Amino acid sequence: MTRDASIRTHGFEPAKLAMVRPCLQAFIDRGELAGIVTLTSRGGDIVQSETLGMSDIETGMRMRSDTLFRIASMTKPITSVAAMMLVEEGRLSLSDSISRWVPELASPRVLRHAAGALTDTVAAHREITVEDLLTHRAGIAYAFFSEGPLQEAYDATLGNPAMNRLTPDEWLAALGHLPLAYQPGERFHYGHSTDVLGFLIGRVEGKPLRQVLQERIFAPLGMQDTDFWLPQDKRHRLASLYGYDAQAGELAQVEVEMYEEPPAYTPGGGGLISSAPDYHRFARMLLGGGALDGRRLLQPETVQLMQRNRLTKVQREVPFAGMPLWQKNGFGLGVSIAEDPVDNPYACGAPGSMTWPGIFGTWWQADPVNDLVMIFMIQHQVPVSASSGATIATGRGAAGRRALPEYQMRTYEALQVMSQR
Repeated sequence: MTRDASIRTHGFEPAKLAMVRPCLQAFIDRGELAGIVTLTSRGGDIVQSETLGMSDIETGMRMRSDTLFRIASMTKPITSVAAMMLVEEGRLSLSDSISRWVPELASPRVLRHAAGALTDTVAAHREITVEDLLTHRAGIAYAFFSEGPLQEAYDATLGNPAMNRLTPDEWLAALGHLPLAYQPGERFHYGHSTDVLGFLIGRVEGKPLRQVLQERIFAPLGMQDTDFWLPQDKRHRLASLYGYDAQAGELAQVEVEMYEEPPAYTPGGGGLISSAPDYHRFARMLLGGGALDGRRLLQPETVQLMQRNRLTKVQREVPFAGMPLWQKNGFGLGVSIAEDPVDNPYACGAPGSMTWPGIFGTWWQADPVNDLVMIFMIQHQVPVSASSGATIATGRGAAGRRALPEYQMRTYEALQVMSQR
């Protein structure tokens, strides 16, 4: 059977699928992105894989299918799966107060106004729950999603959310001295909630989160290149991070510090390094109802629970990073879910498709209706304005935000018979 015939049996039109490559290559040719790796599969079979441009412009290292990427917030769905494994085992409940394992956040104080003085607080109406952490409704933010004095306090007290020399205990103690921006359960407020969840998982298991993820997710799924730490013998495979220098009119490499030994600080909300093939296995596990190649991590009912929107009508009216994301998308337990793909610039695929991206441009989607996984990997630093809550910039400096829809649109256009719910 020819390659084209094989692809066609998966429901794709080869000529249309072939258009993905030149559309993405144009961003590299214009000097807007250094390189791109994509991977598309249907029914578990890879139907498209592209390696475009450079992983390091200065050394001339080209992108490869096994190039490693800082996946940032794509760490969050993995940590959320680990939490749901503990829920299935009865060791956690969504309604549990986290103070049982994280006493540092017991009886928190809450700012009277999110941009107000740190001393102008009231008592929390209730304790933070495990579900609050999974849905970013704990009132805990990142510095760049905060306003007023709290933004500076996050930076000064907690340091870099991805690269940090504090131990988990030190970091949680520092966080416990800061007020919440909103009452627990009040609104989706993106930030450190999944970091807290990861450290909570470590305390429940009695071992570091890094070890928990390795033993319970990465090893069973065969994710050999996913870790919080990158040893020397793999560093040549790590794509360099670039940002667009508007003054120079070209890409400039962004220096990123590397750990020389495995770190104590392994935040569940970010920090993992992974590859397209590795993350594909994680996404396939979710499409498989919690199982892959005979290894079951979750029950199908639990995966379905993760896919159900938890945001209220009022919460969905609040923009995310300047985008009306929740008008046609929901947020479940650790993942965003597409609900209405029609005229939806923030999602593609059939309703029920799961995703959550990384700030350096990495993205994935698992579409259960079409049995389709899409992976998009770049390393591009996007400017973020935080003057009144974080807003991700647009324009030439945010080329990844324009390249990704090209990949999404062209791939689904090539799908000859797309299922709908």
